[in-house]
Amino acid sequence: MIPAIFGLSGPQLTADERAFFRDADPAGYILFGRNCASREQLRSLTDDLRSIHGRDHLLVSIDQEGGRVARLRPPLWSAYPCGEAFDRLYELAPASAIEAARANATAMGQELSAMGITVDYHPPLDLRFPGAHDVIGDRALGRDPMQVAALGRAILDGLAAGGVAGCIKHMPGHGRSDVDTHKALPTVTASAADLEADIAPFRALNQALIGMTGHLL
Repeated sequence: MIPAIFGLSGPQLTADERAFFRDADPAGYILFGRNCASREQLRSLTDDLRSIHGRDHLLVSIDQEGGRVARLRPPLWSAYPCGEAFDRLYELAPASAIEAARANATAMGQELSAMGITVDYHPPLDLRFPGAHDVIGDRALGRDPMQVAALGRAILDGLAAGGVAGCIKHMPGHGRSDVDTHKALPTVTASAADLEADIAPFRALNQALIGMTGHLL
């Protein structure tokens, strides 16, 4: 097995992909919208990937946060709120926000698990900063590091209860980025002291099973 995660071209494996994946034997796969046409098709695809490698613990991952970051979308799949919804609720009732984030993530995890998906690249622990690019924007769980950590922990717990491992991202924090990081490399010039706030949620949740680094300078 090689320590790599591969993507695939469409809703079914091609003959070339099947042969290549069998020989390469990656640690797992990442799915995108192009791979997800229906519930039955997606479950068949993830079963097919497992059959190639003969291991049930194959990592099959997806980016499903809710809001605008969702590879599985209505009407075929459930709609889930973005992170900002829990931030707003937290301002009014912190305990209710934490429970809502956990319950939402549990439902999400159950839906993903039923499709044969084992890892969700969620939650983002990036802080929201005024004036920053909206690549994070409404995906953020708030501006306060400990609030973000509390909601992030609830999401991790909820996903686990639904049968899926969550992945904290984007270490060490993308919230200050002034460009879309999918299109350009941002440069963050904040001081080391200021960056402690960005890093704090990741430190608080450093027992998470999986973490994703960001691409920024």
